[in-house]
Amino acid sequence: MDSNLFSRRRAERFAQLLDEANGGRRHHVRSRADDELAALVAVGQRLATDRPAVEVDKDFRAGLRAALVATAEREGVGSPARTGTAAAGTGTRGALLPAATGRRIRARGAILVGVAAGAVALSGISFASENALPGDALYGMKRSTERAQLALTSSDISRGQLFLDFARTRLDEAATVHGDRFGFSAVLDDMDADTRQGVRLLTTVAAQRSDPAALDAVDAFLTGQRHAVSGLLDRADHAERDRTRRSLGLLDTVGRRADALRSAIACGLPAPTASDALGPAPDSCPGNR
Repeated sequence: MDSNLFSRRRAERFAQLLDEANGGRRHHVRSRADDELAALVAVGQRLATDRPAVEVDKDFRAGLRAALVATAEREGVGSPARTGTAAAGTGTRGALLPAATGRRIRARGAILVGVAAGAVALSGISFASENALPGDALYGMKRSTERAQLALTSSDISRGQLFLDFARTRLDEAATVHGDRFGFSAVLDDMDADTRQGVRLLTTVAAQRSDPAALDAVDAFLTGQRHAVSGLLDRADHAERDRTRRSLGLLDTVGRRADALRSAIACGLPAPTASDALGPAPDSCPGNR
């Protein structure tokens, strides 16, 4: 499918969901992107009811306004529909064109409003909540912003890298949790979940393309993450140390999976049919069996 067409439909569906969330007419349709876009709509609703006291940079406002004005002019938002002679010369099609054009203009207008509100709101809320920690008032907003980032990212490679970035963030958060065994374990659970999601996306891309390039991000992640997670073994609580070892075990498993997939690609094996939480599970090369 044409990527521009897909992006436009995704944006139009986002505009519909925003309209429905604000009490507008329900469209009684669903798309495959609804689950991802729902997270972004939820962020918008939370921002509407709990606005952070953050000032958006003036240069950012000016740049955003210029970009939106340019987009509006290019898309014809705000321009009157063609009438009179121009429409009359097209017969039946001309009679239908103004209504269709009007719907498109309204949809584009809603999209622009949503993009503008989302860009301003997310820039402010990201600044306000980027350093929030588990238990802080803005921590839930921080996680919602992360889900919104994922919803706006269409490339599997970019999404995989985002998940790994979030896993690094969870590790930083875990290091700040003290005297709360269950809270510490919960943050590491989230870290491991982000690790699995990111690795699964990147290994799937590598297997489908028979190209190990996507695995470079996995290797880079493992190098830093292993060292940082090992630092949590110094904790006094034995339960926290045991929980840390489980995360280290996952990283070791990820490393073995990435190595096996590289070998399978190098020896020309077809894309694996078996898979698990870490993505494709390759067979061994003939010489290694």
